[in-house]
Amino acid sequence: MRILLALLALILFGCATPYQKSGFEGGYSEAQLGENLFQVSFRGNGYTGLERITDFTLLRSAEVTLKNGFKYFVIVESDRKSKDYTRKTPTRSRTTGSMFSIGDYSNIETTTTTSGGDSYTVSKYRITNIIVCYKDKPEIEELVFTAEFVNKSIRQKYDLKP
Repeated sequence: MRILLALLALILFGCATPYQKSGFEGGYSEAQLGENLFQVSFRGNGYTGLERITDFTLLRSAEVTLKNGFKYFVIVESDRKSKDYTRKTPTRSRTTGSMFSIGDYSNIETTTTTSGGDSYTVSKYRITNIIVCYKDKPEIEELVFTAEFVNKSIRQKYDLKP
């Protein structure tokens, strides 16, 4: 039974957050704040690196742009948050011994080996972007993303189906 539970936990928690709608393992969410103004977020689990979360937030921004009839978007505000958790591996000790006897004399030698007890930090990231979408490429100084290009290139990078 323990092996089955450990295997189930590995399947559920041993992988980076996939590109999906927000759920227990993380994912994307969005809200429309105005006619062409959106808030787009992506939350990862402890196995999801910052680069992947940044890319998936950008991918969702491109999808929201296209889904709402726009071609371009600009990130006007970005917020990155991290929750750090410290974990400690279990400590295990194993004692082995040997005994040697001659007549009334006995000698016992034991060796104890301890392993584990290591601490490590797990970071769970969340990125939220506020984007402004445009039908035509705006003539502004900010970085303007072409939604179709972003969508295609990030999907290709992670081998995601359209």
